[in-house]
Amino acid sequence: MTGRLLPSGEAALLVECDSLDEVLALHDALAADPRPGLVELVPAARTILVAVDPERLPLESAETWVRRVQGATTSAGADRRGPVDDEAIVRVMYDGDDLDETAARLGWSAESLVARHSAARWRVAFGGFAPGFGYLVSDDWPFEVPRLDAPRTRVPAGAVALAGAFSGVYPRESPGGWRLIGRTDADLWNPDRADPALLAPGRRVRFEAVR
Repeated sequence: MTGRLLPSGEAALLVECDSLDEVLALHDALAADPRPGLVELVPAARTILVAVDPERLPLESAETWVRRVQGATTSAGADRRGPVDDEAIVRVMYDGDDLDETAARLGWSAESLVARHSAARWRVAFGGFAPGFGYLVSDDWPFEVPRLDAPRTRVPAGAVALAGAFSGVYPRESPGGWRLIGRTDADLWNPDRADPALLAPGRRVRFEAVR
């Protein structure tokens, strides 16, 4: 695995990757071998921001560490399931406005879509869009779902949705173009928690269908 390392201010490096699988594999490898002075790993679709305390981990030392881990990591080993000891269970009422149409686009019944979505082992690849929003991926979900042609001006908080190869849950009311398949009352973002985001990057997620 190779990728460009770019300085990002005085306390971070930006690692560019060729694919999301490379991001997942490198994120997991860095998280499993942290250096004193590492502040945070922030994955995105093709990059990882490595934030450090430069007084404890100078950028030169951080670059050496990242390069060493890169050299020992391959994207073939990327695990889209997430850590086995870090799972969030999200209870979902599968009654979204786009459920039937999305199922039809995939050539399934609504019941089959619900069964496949809730059986898949998901992980949060990265966050974005809004505080608490996680982009979820799964080896059990190799399907592409197109976004809406015209985004909604209002998507309710807790809406469970699909777009492209991702699933996600809207943490607050907002506009959005993802296809809505259900809803949950899970507390997705709570700044009073030690970890405010329920769906934090790297976390395993399981959707549980409820009536």
